Amino acid sequence: MNLDFSDDQKFLQSEARKFLEKENSLKRNREVLDNKCGLDEELWKKIVAMGWTGIRIPEKYDGLGLGHLELCVVAEELGRALAPVPFSSSVYLFTEAIIKYANEDIKKDLLPKLVSGECVGTLAVAEDLLAPTEDNIKCECKDEKLSGTKIAVPDAAIATHAVVVCRGSAGIELRLVELNGQECKVQIQENIDESRGYFSINFMDIKSDLIGEAGNGWELLQTILNQAAVLFSFEQIGGSQAALDMANNYAKERYAFGRAIGSYQAIKHKLADMYISITLAKSNSYYGAWALSTDSAELSVAAATARVSSTEAFQFCSKENIQTHGGNGFTWEYDCHLFYRRSKLLSLNIGSLATWKEKLVTGLEKSNLANSN
Repeated sequence: MNLDFSDDQKFLQSEARKFLEKENSLKRNREVLDNKCGLDEELWKKIVAMGWTGIRIPEKYDGLGLGHLELCVVAEELGRALAPVPFSSSVYLFTEAIIKYANEDIKKDLLPKLVSGECVGTLAVAEDLLAPTEDNIKCECKDEKLSGTKIAVPDAAIATHAVVVCRGSAGIELRLVELNGQECKVQIQENIDESRGYFSINFMDIKSDLIGEAGNGWELLQTILNQAAVLFSFEQIGGSQAALDMANNYAKERYAFGRAIGSYQAIKHKLADMYISITLAKSNSYYGAWALSTDSAELSVAAATARVSSTEAFQFCSKENIQTHGGNGFTWEYDCHLFYRRSKLLSLNIGSLATWKEKLVTGLEKSNLANSN
């Protein structure tokens, strides 16, 4: 595996960073937390106008027709800025599912609307506090009508559409529903980072359309989650790097006993450990990006590797950033808690760390078995 981003992709990343720095996304994040609205509408409109929602959407549907690598570099900058927008739920999860599995009629209808921001999508999987499995999906679809309850659905109050994992006559299916009318009830759920809202949805015989092959929904879901894991890993890398930068800058400026605290060995070691964790996560995420962009058979292992290392890096860096700031790190006025909140949220959004570690072990065992044969 040999991956590096092209000059055009690096330029896209640079421009994305400049844009988000100009928009002062951290300040916007605080405003969303204060108002508990789960969305910065102005920033979202600007992101849509920049064309980022259409990065992966083919040009014939009004998108930019670019690849996953372009999406990776934008994801990293959104993570660095802790942007309070529904980009991940609508783009990593919903749009990718529509591009990959929807029929042509659905694509013609939805993809241009996703580009323009008229539509926002999400993915509904979990039904209780247990990790979702093929056996514990209870949401049902009969005669094209969907019934059941989903929890922890990201950005559901903002979303106009959802891809829902349910049980049909042939087995697990993916179903597209429109989130309006009396047939679905959306309720907010408390979470640690209210700059990204999570909701429960109660479906009551709502009309739905099949996405992909009937009875093969669980396998299709795993592909969607593997793709999303790579993209989320770049978002987590961005957050980790921003937390390290924040800690490093504070260590240079904060003086104790007449010296910058960054001159003390204990702080040096904290910063070095943060750097090492990010470097490992970045290496594994590049592996994931390579597997995703080349449609490699190694994607499931690469995605799990990227997911585990980037989740651990973001959690570690967000905690060490607080510790480096000492007592100030625990105050509302400093931004440390914003990174900690986001790290915790992203560690669970597409499955827990334990779930992805299990996927990694299972994937490696299958790979070793295949190689031995």
